[in-house]
Amino acid sequence: MGAVDYWCNLFTPEGIKQTFEDPREVADVVKWWGLSFTGMSVPEFETHLDEADVDVVLIPSAKMASYETAQLIWDISEEQVIEVAEALPGRVKGLVGIDPRSGMTGVRRLQEAVETGHFVGAHLHAYGFGIPVNHRRLYPFYAKCAELGVPVVMQVGHSAERMPSEMGRPIHIDDIALDFPELTIVGAHTGWPWVEELVALAWKHRNVYIGTSAHHPKYWDPSLVRFANSRGKGKVLFGSDYPVMDYRDALAAIADLPLRDDARDLVVSGAARRVFALD
Repeated sequence: MGAVDYWCNLFTPEGIKQTFEDPREVADVVKWWGLSFTGMSVPEFETHLDEADVDVVLIPSAKMASYETAQLIWDISEEQVIEVAEALPGRVKGLVGIDPRSGMTGVRRLQEAVETGHFVGAHLHAYGFGIPVNHRRLYPFYAKCAELGVPVVMQVGHSAERMPSEMGRPIHIDDIALDFPELTIVGAHTGWPWVEELVALAWKHRNVYIGTSAHHPKYWDPSLVRFANSRGKGKVLFGSDYPVMDYRDALAAIADLPLRDDARDLVVSGAARRVFALD
């Protein structure tokens, strides 16, 4: 089976502008990275997936706040995600972005989005909101995800933007996993620079997984590769944070890693299919 990308940003010209060009905090990082991508049409993206042997991508209706102004600087709507999901049925699914300030209105929005059939989980970028991922304001969202039986993807590790990295320390997941054993949690971006902290949590908790988005496989921490190849088989998921990584380049790099065939298949496809119930 082809690859599954658990985190692909909205690839359309409008989505790329909203995500990488308009927010000053993100644009500064993109400039530092040297990333240059202006988006593509749905047919172009489908061809791109075919050429890279990618079967399914998950696109978040991402919500990110500015730590300095408290205004939303990422606000991809559920309707934008649904539009591309309907254009590419079965190949695009959504993750509902969480704004912790939206309270029960946001919880109801999450449920309504999942019930459309286009969304298979939730997505959290907590840094700009100034609260850690285990904050009480997020617990209603976690409870709803557990009730609906969908995972929550949360960025953990440092924040590349001008936001406090402490909000995404992987150790905060320990509290969530203990309080919500029925909730499936994917800690994104490998948890770097606290990779071993996230590995320890994925080893400890049956409901905690590691996502590799935004970190090229050739730079994965050796402890993460060892974990994916041994006691962590099925606990590590491929993600691109597209267009941060090119699919063909990233998947070729995974093929070069010292992984057993079964472990590699789980990283590239199998683990995400099971976690997000894609089959």
